Formats: sequence, C-alpha cells, structure tokens
Amino acid sequence: MDLTALADFNLVALHGGFGPAGRALNRPKATLSRRVAELEEDLGVRLIERGARRMRLTEDGQVLHERTRGLLSELQEAGEAVASRAPIARGRLRVSAPMVFAHVVLGEVAARFALAYPQVELEIIAEDRIVDPVDDGYDLVIRINPAKDGLLVGRRIMNDQRLLVATAAIPIPSTQASNDDERPVPAVVLAQTPSGVIWSIRTGNGDEKAFKPMPLLRLSSLLMVRDAVLAGVGVAMLPMLLVKQDVAAGRLICWGTEAGPPVEIWALYHSRRLLSAKVRAFLDMLKELQVPA
Repeated sequence: MDLTALADFNLVALHGGFGPAGRALNRPKATLSRRVAELEEDLGVRLIERGARRMRLTEDGQVLHERTRGLLSELQEAGEAVASRAPIARGRLRVSAPMVFAHVVLGEVAARFALAYPQVELEIIAEDRIVDPVDDGYDLVIRINPAKDGLLVGRRIMNDQRLLVATAAIPIPSTQASNDDERPVPAVVLAQTPSGVIWSIRTGNGDEKAFKPMPLLRLSSLLMVRDAVLAGVGVAMLPMLLVKQDVAAGRLICWGTEAGPPVEIWALYHSRRLLSAKVRAFLDMLKELQVPA
C-alpha cells in the first residue's frame, strides 16, 4: 500500500472533500483525486462515493480511515521527534498569522529568517480565521489574546495596545461632560463589531473617557479600517502595531489607549509535537521582536 496515497485519502476524509482538503493543504484538487483513485485501484475497493453533493465515505472507506489515521499520526510524530534532534533547521515550515501582524511584522522577520536558514522553505499564511495546527497543516500559529487550549503550547512573543485614533480634522468631543458620559463619535469599525459597544480609553494624563461609536463604515479588515480613518471618515480603535508610524508622523491623532490589560500576541504549536529545529529557530527570531513603546 502506498502510504503517501493513504495519507492523502485520510486528509480528504478529514476535511470532508477533495476541494476543502486541497484548499487547506494548498494542493491541486485533481492531484488528491488521482491519488485516492490509485489507492482504490490498489486495494480493489471503492473508498469514496462520488457524484453526491457532499462527499461520503463508503463502508470500506470509513473502516480504512478509522484504522489508519491514528497510525499515520504516530508515524508523523515519530519522524518529527527524530527531526527535532537535528542540529540544522531544514524542511518546510508553515505558519498562520493574523492579517495585521503578518503584514506589519512578519515580512521583515520572514526575510531575515530566509537569509539565516536557507534550507528551510518558509510559508506564512496571513488569515484572521482560527486554524487548527494539525488539521490545517501548520507548524506554528500566531494568535492575539488566545483562549486557553490544552492542546496548544508556546510563548508570548510581544504585547500590543489598541489606540483610539482619528485625523486632526475630527475634533475630540467636549471634555466638559463627566467621565461617565458616553460621547458619540463618527466611527469606522470592523464588520463584526456589535451594536452598542462602548470605547473606554485612558488619556495621556491618566483620565478615563468613554466614547460611543456611531459607525459610518463597517469593514472586514483592520487594514481597510486604517485606510478609511486616514481618509478622515471617522474614529477607530486600532492596534498600535498598525498605526504607530501614522501617529508619529502626525497623520493620525491618538485620543487615548484602550482601558484594560495590554493585548498579548502568542506563537503556539501542538502540545503533542516536539519542537523541531526549524520551529525553534523561528521562535527564537520572533523572541527578538520589540514590545511597542
């Protein structure tokens, strides 16, 4: 039995189809279909029902999937355990990171890593969805304020803060009202921002103020929100990583810092996987990042 074809079959079964598996693994759908067909021919049985609107495993396919997926995981873990002892970082390294962090921070990190470790093929995917390191095939995932997860371990690589910013053309509402009053402001927000949200900030002199955003635009990306704020559409709560240079250059005015604890940025990997040399090297490079002042 071809173990590579068997692994492809299990990935297709796990992701629920050739298309989803191909997108998750960045591999052609036709290639996965051909490998599964070759496995079916080798075994002499049909493993997947074709033609249905949704992929369905045959009885033989279900049995094969249940009895081999654990074995293949153990084989992969055994290989990773051996690779983790290798002194030289090599092989493919896949990293998932949030859009803003990837665009603002990881471009420079990736370039330095590629020059320092030419035997590693680094792939960084910028995406805001929560991925599963094992199911989606990632060695490392970057998350913002991650929820506790017993299957993921890692290290905090830096802190960030959220700033309430606008152009100088948008005046800060009158400060004559009490600190408990919620001042309405024209705003640009993320599409998923719930109605009725209140922005609480701490100003440079330590005062706390509350603002009620009145959305003029709802956008799906913080990068788009920043562009709209720079154009003078309204006020927005944005990561310091994204707007620090705009504030320093005077393009944006910082009204204050979001009240509450700082934002934590973590690099995480699956707890059952030993740290390979390539992952350890990338983590060490992330450790050199500076916490924003």
